[in-house]
Amino acid sequence: MSQSHDAQTGALGDSHHAIDLVIFGALGDLAQRKLLPALYHLDREGLLSADTRIMGLARQNHDVVAFQKQVSKTLSTRIKSDEQDEQTLTRFFRRLDYRSLDFSQPEGFSAIRQWREGSLRPMVVYLSVGAKLYGDISHHLSESGSIGEEDRVVVEKPIGFDLASSEAINDAIGRVFPESRIYRIDHYLGKETVQNLIALRFANPLFGTQWNQNHISHVEITVAEKVGIEGRWGYFDEAGQLRDMVQNHLLQLVCLIAMDPPANLDADAIRDEKVKVLKALKPFTGESIGRDVVRGQYIAGTTDGQPVPGYLEEEGANAQSQTETFVAMKTQVANWRWAGVPFYLRTGKRMPEKLSQIVIHFRQQPHYIFDPDQRDLAANKLIIRLQPEEGMALQVLTKDSGLDKGMRLRPGPLHLDFNSAFPKSRIPDAYERLLLEVMKGQQYLFVRRDEVEHAWRWCDQLIDGWKTREMPPRRYPAGSWGPVASIAMITQDGRSWYEDY
Repeated sequence: MSQSHDAQTGALGDSHHAIDLVIFGALGDLAQRKLLPALYHLDREGLLSADTRIMGLARQNHDVVAFQKQVSKTLSTRIKSDEQDEQTLTRFFRRLDYRSLDFSQPEGFSAIRQWREGSLRPMVVYLSVGAKLYGDISHHLSESGSIGEEDRVVVEKPIGFDLASSEAINDAIGRVFPESRIYRIDHYLGKETVQNLIALRFANPLFGTQWNQNHISHVEITVAEKVGIEGRWGYFDEAGQLRDMVQNHLLQLVCLIAMDPPANLDADAIRDEKVKVLKALKPFTGESIGRDVVRGQYIAGTTDGQPVPGYLEEEGANAQSQTETFVAMKTQVANWRWAGVPFYLRTGKRMPEKLSQIVIHFRQQPHYIFDPDQRDLAANKLIIRLQPEEGMALQVLTKDSGLDKGMRLRPGPLHLDFNSAFPKSRIPDAYERLLLEVMKGQQYLFVRRDEVEHAWRWCDQLIDGWKTREMPPRRYPAGSWGPVASIAMITQDGRSWYEDY
């Protein structure tokens, strides 16, 4: 480990934003892979109050020392060596406590009340567990007298598997916590690039005046995963790619691209505009489902030159499963700003690369005066990349250099790569930003209940349409960009998917 790091005093430091953080599922994948490393980084940057405490809860019969050893092992693998220092680690471990708890049984919840005895800090309850437990945990917390008037709860997606189950889960949480103290996480909203999308749109007249159907021809959103299901066959086969990715991540990105300017940056002002977009999404009819939506399921193929099994060959698989691992669709936002502008969405597992990006395609000039053979180049594109490296690039056309080139055009990017533009700044993980906003009691990066339910309502009609029409998923080889039909879907409009290698 590196030498001691003198943490900078941040916006919170030793301020009044101290909390008692209780993590249900503290030994699970999310807590170990994301939450605890994010909390360590916040501590290292001086953004955790000196009085903030963290208690882990899990079924395993550990004690505090065993929990701290597990966290130490996690941080040693998840934190870069030059970002590990003894001073921060010592301070961070002092914050940690642990209790073994069966989340389904009310008896053990009194331990939380006892741990909180005499504390004037608000408690943040982070439910890093399956959504089926959200209601029971909330109820047991309330019945044990552990919940105060300022306490908050953080819940992860997916919240249910359809509108009805989502409403039931939200009702159960809402009986204990009011909406103003419920923080529904979509980690994409914490990414630096997503925050910059808001600044780009609403702080720059160059884009603000062009952001409509008069200047944008179409929009692409791709969220590609290189991995398969990573041992989550039981969960994923019940959910599928539409529920797992489209209902939350992709629709949230659609909202941020398509929403009208909010009156201000208050949480409800932003979320009101996002809800308007969800309400304006055109539903799929029987005819349009067959024409504008493609379901896929990967078969055996290769990744990085190595053979990988198909979805039905994964460990624990049901060989008769019709669950989709890929979805591509063309949809529209039916309002004045976006009338006639298609939004092409695509997400899948076992793609050639891990990639999350938005491509805004601007319309061509109404009159073209250059080489006719280059006419297809004559449109600007804004590429917003969320991963693997966050950044933005505006593709523009300039004259190719050289005496023999005449007025030949050459496309090139005006490029903002966050790692290059801010070489001395570490780009924070999305969970760092989201945890910080929970501590501050700010909800603008979190999803309101009506957003979740409007998204489910739109997805449910698509799922029902698949069942009614008995549309099995199309096969695609692992390591490809999905079924050929997804390419045909966009090329029938005279367009193609943008692959930025």
